Amino acid sequence: MADLNFILQAVTTANHAESIRTLLALPKPTQIVVSVAFARTTGLAAIEKSIKPLAAKTKFFVGIRNDITSIQAIKQLLALKLDLYAVDTGSRKVIFHPKLYLASNASNAIAIIGSANMTFSGLHNNIEVSTRMALDFAKNPADKTFVDTVVTAFDTMLTAHPKHVFRIKNEKHAIQLFEEGRLADESVIVAPTSGSSVRKGLRDDLAPMKLVRVSRTHPAKAKAASAKAAVPAKAAPAKAAAAPAKPIKGTKYLVWESKPLKERDLNIPKGKNTNPTGSMGLKKGLYDDIDQHTYFYDDVFYGLNWKAVKPGSKKLRATAKFELVIKNVSYGAFDMVVAHNTDTTTKSYAQGQFMTQIHWGTVKPLIAKEDLLGRNLFLYRKDSNPPEFMIEID
Repeated sequence: MADLNFILQAVTTANHAESIRTLLALPKPTQIVVSVAFARTTGLAAIEKSIKPLAAKTKFFVGIRNDITSIQAIKQLLALKLDLYAVDTGSRKVIFHPKLYLASNASNAIAIIGSANMTFSGLHNNIEVSTRMALDFAKNPADKTFVDTVVTAFDTMLTAHPKHVFRIKNEKHAIQLFEEGRLADESVIVAPTSGSSVRKGLRDDLAPMKLVRVSRTHPAKAKAASAKAAVPAKAAPAKAAAAPAKPIKGTKYLVWESKPLKERDLNIPKGKNTNPTGSMGLKKGLYDDIDQHTYFYDDVFYGLNWKAVKPGSKKLRATAKFELVIKNVSYGAFDMVVAHNTDTTTKSYAQGQFMTQIHWGTVKPLIAKEDLLGRNLFLYRKDSNPPEFMIEID
C-alpha cells in the first residue's frame, strides 16, 4: 500500500508549496503531471525553480474561462517550455477543477491530490487539504497501475475533447485567448461582488481565524487608467499615471491595499494620550512602490471636485461616493469626505507622513469595531464621472 500523508494547510505548519517542491525533487523523474483549476504568477513563483529543470518531462493542465487563470501566468508557463494544456469547458457553469501533482520515475512516484490551486493562497494560506502518496512499484504493483491510470486519464481527455483540451502553442496563442476573454489580467484586480446583507440587528463580531500564514510579495500597484479622459479639465491635478492595463469599463478595480488594520485606523485607540480622529490616514500600505504624498491625490482620487477648506489654504476636501463592504456584507453607498494637504513645506511632509486621509463620518459606527483589527482594507475605484469607490474590509 502507498505511504500516505495528510496535508491540512494553514491549520498546521504544512503547506502545499513545500510539499510540491519535495515532490519535484524525486530522483530521475520520467514524467510530471500537474492539473489545476487556477494559475497565477504568485503561485507559480513558489515552484518555478523546482519545475524548470523538469520542463521537458512535464504536462501541465490548467483551467481557463474562470476569471482567475491569468495571461501573465500562461506566459510564465510558456517561458518554462513545458507542455502546457488549457482546459475550457465552454461554460461558466461547469469548470475544470481537479488539483493533482504527480512525479514518477522507473520505480517510484509521488502524488499530491486535494484542493490546492496554483495560486499563492492556494499553496500557502488558504485552508486546503490534500493526500500525499509515496508510491513504490516494486513493493506494490498496484501503485504502478495507479500512476498509469492517472496518466492515461489525462491523455484520454486530450484525445476525447480536442476542442476543449488543447495545447497553448506560444505567446501569440495566449494573447488570442486573452483577447477572447478566456484569460484574466493580474494587473487589474476587479472589486468582488457581494449580495449579502445584515438581515436583522448588527453584524457578527467574529474576529479573523488565527492560522499559519506566509507573507506574500504584493503585486505592482494598480492605477487609474482612464481617469484623465473621464473628468472635466477643471478637475485635473498635476498629472495622471498610465496603468499597465486598462480596466474593463464600468468596473471597480483595486488601487490600494492597507497593512493589517490597527486601533488608530479603526478609531478605537486605547492609549491614554490617543484620541479617535474620525479618520484614517492613507499610507503606502502593501504598495512599496508608491509615493504616499502624491499617489492618492494624483491617481486614486483623480477627478474629484477638490476645494480648499478656506481661501488660500493648501488643505483640500472632496466628497465621493463609497460603497462599504465588511466581511462580505454590503452596507450600501455613503457620501464620505477625503482630505489632502498639498503643502510640501510641513514637518509631516518632511518626515514622510501621510498627506491624504478618509473621514469615516456616518460609517464610523460600522468601522469602530474590534473584530476588524488585523484585517486588510481594500480600496477600489470606478472611472465614472465623478469617480466612485468601494471600501472592502476582510
